[in-house]
Amino acid sequence: SKLMLRQAVIWGVTYWDTANSYMGGNSELRIGKYFETFPEDRRKVFLVTKSHAWTLKGMSADLDESLQRMHTDYVDLFLVHSVGSIDEMDADKRRWGEKKKSEGKIRLFGFSTHRNMAECLLGAARLGWIDAVMTTYNYRVMHSDSMRRAVDACTGAGIGLTAMKTQGGGSFLGGEDAEREMADRFLSKGFTPGQAKLKAVWENEQIASICSEMPNMKLLMENISAALNRTRLSAEDHQSLKRYARSTRSIYCSGCTRICESAVNARVPIGDAMRFLMYGRSYGDRRRAAQHFQMIPEGTRRKMAVLDYTRAEQACPQQMAIGRLIRGGLIEFA
Repeated sequence: SKLMLRQAVIWGVTYWDTANSYMGGNSELRIGKYFETFPEDRRKVFLVTKSHAWTLKGMSADLDESLQRMHTDYVDLFLVHSVGSIDEMDADKRRWGEKKKSEGKIRLFGFSTHRNMAECLLGAARLGWIDAVMTTYNYRVMHSDSMRRAVDACTGAGIGLTAMKTQGGGSFLGGEDAEREMADRFLSKGFTPGQAKLKAVWENEQIASICSEMPNMKLLMENISAALNRTRLSAEDHQSLKRYARSTRSIYCSGCTRICESAVNARVPIGDAMRFLMYGRSYGDRRRAAQHFQMIPEGTRRKMAVLDYTRAEQACPQQMAIGRLIRGGLIEFA
């Protein structure tokens, strides 16, 4: 709402992320109404939007529509949405980004990724022209050797990194005892579990910002409180999160879709299905999960319901029950 956006600016939350497709365009329209009312705040906000169009013509149309909706002449960062392979960021997209910068429509250009993140980040560092990447990054994935190398490479290449999906799949869900132990640990230090997860990411100075969905004033205040609280997590806190992530890895998809999707005898979006399940079961946003599942073509959904996932499960580093999860999700949300 306009009130929440106004309060966000007053409290210093000035990295605003949206996309041409979010809420059917209503996300950008609401931002536009805000800037209509408070035009002086535009210069205070670092405005990010994204396109899922995949074609240069579609990206141009999305960008122009986004600018019109948000009543602004430019966006600070424009991202190609949901990249799963660095090959998608080809020379044509580089030239497109340079052209839009020269036109003054964008300041920075990059991509978002929640699949094969480490490979995408390493690829971005090698390209030499990516300004920024928004990537899945949380206490579950941040400790892997591949992710550490990838973040180091981006830092060395001067690429700004925004962390998303920072809650690692939602609340602690490793069984009542493990959940209670983790919650009690952080509550005793004055943090909610959600705040502790944010701080685990913020304390890596290689991460420039966090993209965290804040649909209500309560969550906005909770996140701001975590940002302003200078108490750092202890080494044991970080180790505790790391141990918990390792012991509960089978309930969280880490996005390495190159492994599971290449192990089955059909082209099916296993990683997307796992993400949609997370929206519905971990975040409690069942409507969003259903909308995404229903966007998978019907023929693909039928194929996913009967596919043998044995090889994918054997290859999965997380040891996830991929077949059971996908079939359950198709029944529950599609």
